[in-house]
Amino acid sequence: MSENSIAFIFACPLFGAVICTFLGRSKRHLCHPVAVASLAGALWGGIETLFRAVASETNEVSYLLGGWTLDAFPRGVGIEFRADLLGTLIMLVVVGVAFLVALYSKLPVSEETPEKEGPFFTLFLLQVTGLSGICLTGDAFNLYVLIEVTALTGYGLIAMGSARAATATFNYVILGTIGASFYLLGVGYVYIKTGTLNMVGIQEVIEARNLADSATMQVAFVFIGLGILIKMAFFPFHAWLPNAYAYAPTATSCLLAPLVTKVMIYAMIRMTLTVFGVEFSFDNTVWTQLLPWLVVIAIVCAATMALAQRDLKKMLTYLIVAEVGYMVGGVWLHNYYGLIGSIFHVISDACMTLCLFLGAGIILRKVGTTHFDGMKGLFRRMPLTMTGFFVGGFSIIGLPPTCGFFSKWYLITGGMMANRWEYMVALMFSTMVMVVLFFRLIERIHLAVTESGEEFGHGHGDLDLPENETCFDEAPLSMLVPLLLSAAVVIVVGVYNQDVVNLIEDFLEPFNLPKGTDH
Repeated sequence: MSENSIAFIFACPLFGAVICTFLGRSKRHLCHPVAVASLAGALWGGIETLFRAVASETNEVSYLLGGWTLDAFPRGVGIEFRADLLGTLIMLVVVGVAFLVALYSKLPVSEETPEKEGPFFTLFLLQVTGLSGICLTGDAFNLYVLIEVTALTGYGLIAMGSARAATATFNYVILGTIGASFYLLGVGYVYIKTGTLNMVGIQEVIEARNLADSATMQVAFVFIGLGILIKMAFFPFHAWLPNAYAYAPTATSCLLAPLVTKVMIYAMIRMTLTVFGVEFSFDNTVWTQLLPWLVVIAIVCAATMALAQRDLKKMLTYLIVAEVGYMVGGVWLHNYYGLIGSIFHVISDACMTLCLFLGAGIILRKVGTTHFDGMKGLFRRMPLTMTGFFVGGFSIIGLPPTCGFFSKWYLITGGMMANRWEYMVALMFSTMVMVVLFFRLIERIHLAVTESGEEFGHGHGDLDLPENETCFDEAPLSMLVPLLLSAAVVIVVGVYNQDVVNLIEDFLEPFNLPKGTDH
């Protein structure tokens, strides 16, 4: 099993999707357990792969499909999956998040998309297969294929939502296609110039042929970068994201919101470090000067738009756009601490966004709305749900000991070392906005309202309700347990932050990144 652990990461959800396709016709009730079992197998394979990568002398594991071997054939021949420490960490985040969402999704899927369990879980598992593949593929063209697998399945999952989801999906299709076209065009230029699509092989050719000053490679770098920025919803390419995630079915938004943008940020890190190389990416382009300023604009604008929202899911979607700015900025600070912060924040943001969207889904199911005015008195009715939800909220603000505090600390340290004070100011501004947003929510959720409209508990902590009011109406266990588990993960990742940072440092060590940069 250990030698084929990487294959199990893809095989389990892929075959699970096939099974769900057939079960969806006559035995829809079996699709959910098949999805959960498939993702449990993938999670097991992912953990096994991480142990193998850590135990390896090179801190990576290579796996070639179809019996190809690096000894018999040159690199780039055959389909190679490479599980280094970074790719394996992000892959585990993908599979772990998907597993919790699968546990959570039984009731939302049956209630919001009745009689569509088969198609839904088929697309769900294919989405996870594509996202996992992005994390582990060693081929630049296969990365494009897997990006499109995630995009196509994402379109289907979002379109299953309300009537407004159809328009949101159409906008997503348009921008997604533009992003994919940019990326594919860039890969074409890379292949013309280097003659290989293998990620490690491309960097070897760039160094061997001294292609750092090649105009073709510079254009390829720009096209690939633009394509990935559009796919990750970097401002101002974010227009597809807020409506897509807000109007999607609950289980869809719980899966896509924590993962899609974060995996695309991983793809950007992979292309800059492994494919083009540190020197090409940072020393020979204007991106290190331009992107930090674009990041500042992105963070400030997204945070301001989040502040203007009165719907919980819409607010969270704009916070995702701001968080994308955090992570992109951490990469283009071009120093050791910035990249640690960016990678750690990919992990942290996936965990805390999952926590928030799971909580929002429960609120929508119990109250029928996610508008702020409909959330009064919820803490008294659903204390466990609200506790789990606000663990994610406190993490996105950056309160210790949650994981969000430590990733932000590394990002701020990276900004200081790079003398990027404008990035730090933007980061602090957005943090203050998040404080206002979540404490405004806390005030609303602690505010109890009677049938006559009289308010209780406002300003004095008095939460007593009249006897005829429902005092306790907690979420079903199938939805509550995944929420509390995700909240526990947010805290555990924060408490054991040094162990995560150690793995990231082991990955970054060969790149010899500067501790500080003068700009």
